[in-house]
Amino acid sequence: MGATQDEQLHPIISARNIGGIDETEVTLASGVTALAGRNATNRTSLLQALMAALGSDRASLKADADEGTATLELGDETYTRTLTREDGAVATSGDPYLDDPELADLFAFLLESNEARQAVVRGDDLRDLIMRPIDTDRIQAEIEQLESEKRSLDERLDELDALSRRLPELEERRTRLESELGEKRAELADKEAEIEDADADLDETRAEKEALEEKLDELRDVRSQLEDARFDIDTEKESLEALRSEAAELQDALDDTDDVAERDVDGLDDEIRQLRDRKRQVDSTMSELQSVIQFNEEMLEGSSQDVADALQGDGESGSASDDAITDQLVDDAETVVCWTCGSEVDREKIEATLDRLRTLRREKRSERNEIGAEIDDVQAEKRTVEEARQEREEVTRRLDQLDAEIEDRETRLAELRTTRDELADEIDVLEADVEALEQGDYSDILDLHREANQLEVEIGRIEDDLEDVEAEIADVEDELATREDVEAERERVQEELTELRTRVDQIEAQAVEQFNEHMATVLDLLDYENLDRIWIERTEREVREGRRTVSKTVFTLHIVRSTESGATYEDTIDHLSESEREVTGLVFALAGYLVHDVYEEVPFILLDSLEAIDADRIAALVDYFDEYADHLVAALLVEDAAALDDEYERVTEI
Repeated sequence: MGATQDEQLHPIISARNIGGIDETEVTLASGVTALAGRNATNRTSLLQALMAALGSDRASLKADADEGTATLELGDETYTRTLTREDGAVATSGDPYLDDPELADLFAFLLESNEARQAVVRGDDLRDLIMRPIDTDRIQAEIEQLESEKRSLDERLDELDALSRRLPELEERRTRLESELGEKRAELADKEAEIEDADADLDETRAEKEALEEKLDELRDVRSQLEDARFDIDTEKESLEALRSEAAELQDALDDTDDVAERDVDGLDDEIRQLRDRKRQVDSTMSELQSVIQFNEEMLEGSSQDVADALQGDGESGSASDDAITDQLVDDAETVVCWTCGSEVDREKIEATLDRLRTLRREKRSERNEIGAEIDDVQAEKRTVEEARQEREEVTRRLDQLDAEIEDRETRLAELRTTRDELADEIDVLEADVEALEQGDYSDILDLHREANQLEVEIGRIEDDLEDVEAEIADVEDELATREDVEAERERVQEELTELRTRVDQIEAQAVEQFNEHMATVLDLLDYENLDRIWIERTEREVREGRRTVSKTVFTLHIVRSTESGATYEDTIDHLSESEREVTGLVFALAGYLVHDVYEEVPFILLDSLEAIDADRIAALVDYFDEYADHLVAALLVEDAAALDDEYERVTEI
């Protein structure tokens, strides 16, 4: 971390019509650059210009200008940003250093209005701020998709388990059929031998024998057909029973989806549109509040020199009276000159108004979060309705298919029963014909032929059954051969699920660990009296989000003090001094900077509005923060800059 590829670079920042700057160019150091000067000397404006060139939208255009530019030369690369006033608003264009400045705005550009600093000072939800750059909605969508894949793979493994349990049954049946087939073939061979012996003893005419054998063959064929018809009838009955059972189950499932599927999707769409409109209105209000708050904070900081000049009574620049009015605007006096009417106003009243605006902004942020949760709930309800409708359509289509198949099989069953009856009648006729051909000794051979005929029918049926079983065994073995691939895929999905589920938790844990570690080190460096420890604890809390009550992680800030006698007690952020609050906010921002690897995105940390901290502690903080960025630029008062290490660069003219 710290200075790496940019450690030998000397960035050059040029600005025109940014903040209170007319035009300037400043060369920064490869490490620490202190912008040293009194209030209202464009130090904050230069930081804003640097932020703009890096990609931030939190820079203001000079009040009397329609266009401003910020240019950053970093090594062989040049990054530019143009601010243009259009219809009362300021638009930006150009080619800045960052495509997305969110991380830098939150954790690298640490001006007084920085959200991370202000969140600590105001006691806001620190967890929401540290997790803001994480697209938790996308992570949740990926989790749901992977959970669906895992369920499918689990079902597939259950199917393979069932097949694995069925395989021994099939193999046992195959063995039984092979044994039975061997026995029947042996019986048939014996029976044919008996027939051959009986034929040798008979002295009938060839014609009579052929006629009898022809009738016996015909009888055997018809009996075989009858057996086949009976088997087909049994099969059709089983199939019909299975189809009717499936149809009954699907009808129950269809009835279960009716209530959900009949919900009005258009009504849900209207509700979503209304909620989104409300959210846009709240976003617009928050944006307006942010602009108002930022402007007023800049005025209190004294960074808007143009407004100060406009309030000068004689209209001349550079006079002693100008400096006096400017001092009234920006110094930490009891009163300041109002930048809207020019009258003197108590600073406390302006700061109280700012506090109310910040409170309103927090309320609007909370309202926006609640609306967002409601949108998620209604969208989830809509998805449930649409899935129910799709399921109902699929079930209805399947029911129609089943009805058609049941009708076809009922027709087929009726035809088979008719065929069976016709074959039974034909057998009766053939048996009568055979009996008519019987003469004395022929009755024994006739019985032998009938028995051989029955054995051949049974052998044919066993062969068919054996063929079916062997085919089923082959299919099962092919299916079971896929188990290793299915298990590997399930393991991959499970690993991805675990990684996604723990990603948010890991970031939260890292943020808390980084804050607590750095806070302990900084407190030790700065040596605040009776302030023993400031630390964050992760806790779970039940909160309302839209229509749901959910468990949410929160960061609870603890402050531990000690008395002169050595006893310790827990205090609140409200009781910290302004210096202690500012240091805590800066360390929290540093924790976010490290957790989100912001140093990989932007090689700068910018510091401003450190006046509440004494010079020696500012110097210690600058030394500490310098370890984590290639370029640290700090706007300091002259007396505070004097406390820094002599090797650090100073810029006194902007």
